[in-house]
Amino acid sequence: METNVTPATTANAPAPQRGDMRRSVHVPEGGRFLRRLFVFLGPGYLVATGYMDPGNWATALAGGSKFGTALLFVAVLSSLMAIVLQSLAARLGVGAELDLAQACRRHYPFPAAVGLWILAEIGIFATDLAEVIGTAIGLQLLFGLPLAVGILITVLDTFLVLALERAGFRKIELFVVAMLALIAFSFLAQLIMARPDLAQIAQGLVPTRRFFTDPEMLYIGLGILGATVMPHNLFLHSFVVQTRAVAEPLEKKREAIRFAVIDSTLALFLALFVNGAILVLAAAVFHATGHTEVAELGEAYRLIAPLLGQPVAATLFAVALIACGLNSTVTATLTGQIVMEGFVRLRMKPATRRLITRCIAIAPAIGVTLYAGESATAQLLVMSQVALSVTLPFAVVPLVAFTAQRSVMGELVAPRRTTALAALIAAVIIALNGKLLWDAVAG
Repeated sequence: METNVTPATTANAPAPQRGDMRRSVHVPEGGRFLRRLFVFLGPGYLVATGYMDPGNWATALAGGSKFGTALLFVAVLSSLMAIVLQSLAARLGVGAELDLAQACRRHYPFPAAVGLWILAEIGIFATDLAEVIGTAIGLQLLFGLPLAVGILITVLDTFLVLALERAGFRKIELFVVAMLALIAFSFLAQLIMARPDLAQIAQGLVPTRRFFTDPEMLYIGLGILGATVMPHNLFLHSFVVQTRAVAEPLEKKREAIRFAVIDSTLALFLALFVNGAILVLAAAVFHATGHTEVAELGEAYRLIAPLLGQPVAATLFAVALIACGLNSTVTATLTGQIVMEGFVRLRMKPATRRLITRCIAIAPAIGVTLYAGESATAQLLVMSQVALSVTLPFAVVPLVAFTAQRSVMGELVAPRRTTALAALIAAVIIALNGKLLWDAVAG
């Protein structure tokens, strides 16, 4: 096991495989605070995409329709956890100039690194499965396409990835931000139409004992956790912060870390708004009217217009769903390449990687659709998010460990209080996952 690699050695290590993106965004030496901050805005929004992908929709709809706003505290807690963990991912990328996959490959024995790589790939496939189903449902709702046809059409997003790759990394960020703005506007408009009860929202911010005693509530709550704190985002963030050409002096790197944390925190508050809006919308529109079993995106689309009395609400819902799928496509492809190169040093064109992972995700989606019917895709979505929650500790624990080691981070090692808080978050996640698995085994 290698533990004596210093940040200086890491910084000088060749990175020919991804040199086209690393340090590709110029950072001005001087200028006003806001001007310098603006240069660092962008990576956080790529990360935020993973916190509001189609998988979030299924779990938030299921939780809101079944339990009202009772699980809102889980969405808030998950977002706060995410802010802490993503700050560590940014610190690792800027301070050690390593993404999380590279750090695992460099500092762990090869068999352990391979095992972590396999788990990371499982998480990426679970994410891609949610994107496939979500985008296909959006196409079905807007254009009336059969779900199986929509699933096959999602293969075409390979060309979107290829086009954005050629446009440059800053253009990728602008595309993602534009889609996030569309999503946020759509849900803001729907919330205004729904007029949720503010007292119920406030009550949902307080944890309830039922969460720990009701297996179904715990299951959906863990689905929300898995959909919010996503393992692949830790790999993604630790790499994309390296796209900024930060100067070598320690002060410049400290400033870069501060700006990266501000960027991700702002972006994750936007993600929290969207996730909370979905859950509150489901509580106000479905749970309050007795529709307590709405977990299917298609069913939500069909019910939301008549219950709100606004036909445009359904259109906004479908458009936002497609925007989520497109955004997740871009970030999942980039993450897949980062994970593959970092762990096993295998280089593959993004379009090829996208095609392979998308075909793998299509197989179970089409199989479930044809065998069990379109209604079974809702359960498949929730299961994919729980799978993410189960794989999450295997990304969180190495991240916390690396950023706490001076041998890896040098002078930019994480403060002890941050490490302690992150370790507590990791322990809570592992404990909740253990409870989920115990309930599953116990029947």
